[in-house]
Amino acid sequence: QVQLVESGGGLVQAGGSLRLSCAASGRTFSNYAMGWFRQAPGKEREFVTAINWVGSTYYADSVKGRFAISRDNARNTVYLQMNSLKPEDTAIYYCARGTLSWKTSPWPNEYDVWGQGTQVTVSS
Repeated sequence: QVQLVESGGGLVQAGGSLRLSCAASGRTFSNYAMGWFRQAPGKEREFVTAINWVGSTYYADSVKGRFAISRDNARNTVYLQMNSLKPEDTAIYYCARGTLSWKTSPWPNEYDVWGQGTQVTVSS
């Protein structure tokens, strides 16, 4: 059973940076697209970014130019570098495994394995 474990969340001031990590178990990590989503209190889960198996990326407009997704297949890990953080970035951040290796999908129903989430809080 594949498991995803996020880490790296915390409290940061507006304008600061954080790097989230998502470690995956299993030997076929490199065959899958991976995504990051977030959910703020009282809001629906929303797409942040995704990376496919060959490294192509896709970003939500709200984070474009500030966030960067990357992956290290040797370490079975996907990263989310978050710069110029804003209070509206406050949320629980989840990583997820895509069902299609090539697709950087923004739709949660196209991801089949989810991590437990890590809290990111940005103070003003």
